[in-house]
Amino acid sequence: MKQRLFPDFQPTCKRLVCIDSDGCAFDTMELKHKECFCPATVQVWGLQAISKFVREAWEYCNLYSKDRGRSRFHELILVFDLLREREEVKEYNFDLPDITSFRHWVATSPVLNNEELAKHKDDPVLQRALQWSLEMNRRVAEMVKGVPPFPGVEQTLRLLKGKADIAIVSATPKEAVRREWAEHDLMQFVSVACAQEDGNKRQCIHALAGHYADHQVLMIGDAPGDLEAARESGALFFPILPGDELHSWKQFVSDGIHHFLNNTYAGEYEMELIKAFNHSLPDSPPWRRKYDSCSHLAEDN
Repeated sequence: MKQRLFPDFQPTCKRLVCIDSDGCAFDTMELKHKECFCPATVQVWGLQAISKFVREAWEYCNLYSKDRGRSRFHELILVFDLLREREEVKEYNFDLPDITSFRHWVATSPVLNNEELAKHKDDPVLQRALQWSLEMNRRVAEMVKGVPPFPGVEQTLRLLKGKADIAIVSATPKEAVRREWAEHDLMQFVSVACAQEDGNKRQCIHALAGHYADHQVLMIGDAPGDLEAARESGALFFPILPGDELHSWKQFVSDGIHHFLNNTYAGEYEMELIKAFNHSLPDSPPWRRKYDSCSHLAEDN
């Protein structure tokens, strides 16, 4: 029988606010991906010869696309797919590592984390993936320090104290989540921390939402995957717009909280926020748009 998530969680309020961590509560996305995750990917997967293209693909997928905010395991597949199709990489005659068994693991594993990877000791690809993931964690622990939350986050937590339970809902390993929130004395506001080890965001929100009535659960996130997780769990959604995080948090403090606490959030107010969010990130990488533009110009001539 599958164990229920967070069996010891007991609500103290009638409402729940779930908050993503990286790129949403904390301005850590650029630092982690550019200084930790991408270099670890180049090193462990042996991609030095095409590092420029790896960097462009990694940053697009993880920072500047509608796929941002997904688990590192999903993102690695997306990056490899972009590299495989890119013309410049083909011209290098570079053979990308075969990650077939890793793709299968991502598609079939009930939980995506290092503990699950470690069970596959006879699969060299999955052991390499484990080495890669552990190296990312090591670099983050060494590099990511002294990064404060976005202005407005602590004010939000204080305004919600006693009015809504607070859950961290993140795809980041739990040790890093707890360390980063505790560094700035924010764990005092948190009822439960849901992280990579617990399951995906949908699973976490769904497990917690069962304790609350309709329209009393809100997810604050910065990625389309956060919106999907909220929708699939019956939760409301407030978007933190990538590149405009400060304004987003100001808006939540000024009127988002009011709408949520007064049961006027669902409907037109939320729809307008999501409409702006859906237009904030591109659907395709800049090099593909460049090729498309050149193709149209050639056709016109």
